[in-house]
Amino acid sequence: MTKQIFEGLRVADFCWAAAGPQVGRELAEHGATVIRVESHRRLDILRSSPPFKDSIPTFNRSAFFTQYNANKYGISLDLGNPRAREVTRRLISWADIVGESMGPGAMAKLGLDYESCRKINPQIIYFSTCMLGQYGPHRDFRGVGTHVNALGGFCAVTGWPDSEPTQIFTAYSDYISPWYTLIAVMGALLRRRKTGVGMYMEQSQLEAAVSFLGPHVLDYAVNHNLLNRRGNRDRYMSPHGVYPCRGSDRWVALAVTSDEDWQRLCHVMGNPEWTKDPRYDSVVGRKENEDEVDRLIGDWTKDFLPEQVLAMLQGAGIAAGVVQTGDDLLGDPQLKHREHYHALNHPVIGSHSYHAPAYRLSQTPCVIDKPAPCVGEHNQYVYKDILGFSDDEIADMLVNGVITTDADAPTTVTVS
Repeated sequence: MTKQIFEGLRVADFCWAAAGPQVGRELAEHGATVIRVESHRRLDILRSSPPFKDSIPTFNRSAFFTQYNANKYGISLDLGNPRAREVTRRLISWADIVGESMGPGAMAKLGLDYESCRKINPQIIYFSTCMLGQYGPHRDFRGVGTHVNALGGFCAVTGWPDSEPTQIFTAYSDYISPWYTLIAVMGALLRRRKTGVGMYMEQSQLEAAVSFLGPHVLDYAVNHNLLNRRGNRDRYMSPHGVYPCRGSDRWVALAVTSDEDWQRLCHVMGNPEWTKDPRYDSVVGRKENEDEVDRLIGDWTKDFLPEQVLAMLQGAGIAAGVVQTGDDLLGDPQLKHREHYHALNHPVIGSHSYHAPAYRLSQTPCVIDKPAPCVGEHNQYVYKDILGFSDDEIADMLVNGVITTDADAPTTVTVS
C-alpha cells in the first residue's frame, strides 16, 4: 500500500465540537496517528447532538459525533484531576501536534497552553481554534457556530426581502474554519522540517467566516452598497432561483447567466407565447418583472420531475441542479462513482456512512478504516502501548477516576 502523506505524524487532539476535531480527522485520514482526548466528566457536546441511531439518545449513538472523529483513537481523561498531569506530560512528549478548541484560557488553567507544552516538547506545533480568537475585547464571549453566523453578518443577509434576519441552516463557520487551520498546520510542519522549530497558531472562527463575505464587505467599504436579504435571487442574474417540480416537496435550482442563456431556456420550455414579451428580452427587463418571470417558470417546471428539468437544462448548457434530500445524496450516482461515502461498522451504531475528504490526492489517497471511538474505547491500547503505563498504573487511574471505561460513562443524554 502507498505510504500516506502524514504517516508517522502524531497528534494529541484536545478539541471538541466540530471545527477543531475536523482538523484531526483530516490528518488521521491521511496517515497520522490521532489520539482524541475526551473528559468523561464533560463529554463532547456532539455526543449529545442528534441524529442518534434509532432515535435513541445515548452518548455512543450520535452520528454527528462519529462524522468528526473517524480514524482516531479515543481515550477518556479527567483533565481536572491532578493525577492526569503525568498522562498529559507523556502525551505532549509523544505528539508532533497538539490541537484544542476550548474557550480562551481553558487550556492554561489545565497547564496545557502552548508555553507549558513547549517546555515539555520544544518542537511542538500547537493550534487553538475558538469562536472569536484568543485575544481582544470580546474574546470571552460564549457561543457556538450559530452565534458566529449572527456576528459574522450571515443572518442579516439570509432570508426574504420582507423577512426578519434568518439563521442559516447550520453552524457555517464550523465547516469553513478547519481548512484554514489545516493549511496553517501543514505550513508549520514544512517550517519545522527546515528549522526544527515548533509553532503556535490561533484562529478566530468569526474571521474565517467573514472572509467568505469579502466581496460584499469590500463593496460596502468602497461603494457603501449594503448587501440585503433577497431570498434566492441574484443581483445580476435573472431568472435565478428554486422552482417547484412534480412530486412532494421536489424542487430544481436554475440560473440564467446571460441573455443568450435566456433564449436557450425559452427554447427548452418550447417558446411559449409569454416568452415573446419584449420586457423579458434583457436581464434589466427580467429583473424589473422578476416575480412574474419566476411564477411563469414555476408553472413550467411543476409538470416535470426535477431530474427531468435538470437533464433538459444541462443539455442546453444552462446551470441547473436538483434540490437533493439526504436520501438523494446517499444515492447520488456521481458521489457513488467518486466513492465519497465509506461505510464503517461502529460498535454501537452499526454500519454507518462516513464522508471522504472533498479532495483526492493521487499518490497518497485517504484511508477511512476506523469508526469514531466510543467513550474511552482505546484506553488500554493508548495508555499501555503508546504512552507506556503499566497495568497497575492504569488500574490505579481507574480507581481514582482519572480515566474511565465505556461502561462507566453516562448512558443517556438530554436533548433539548
